[in-house]
Amino acid sequence: MSQHTASLAAGTGMLVVGMILATTAGNVETPVFALDKVGVVLAVLGGIELVVTGYLVARRK
Repeated sequence: MSQHTASLAAGTGMLVVGMILATTAGNVETPVFALDKVGVVLAVLGGIELVVTGYLVARRK
């Protein structure tokens, strides 16, 4: 179960950091990436990880 716990923690962390970046980093200029777009990508990946891990936990029982 520790593998699933780590995946849930990673997914939650990515989702939270992504949402923070997406909402607050709109005016920050970087030479390579727009941080608000990076935040959206992180939030989507975190959400996908949470859904997949939740499915695996539910299927295991």
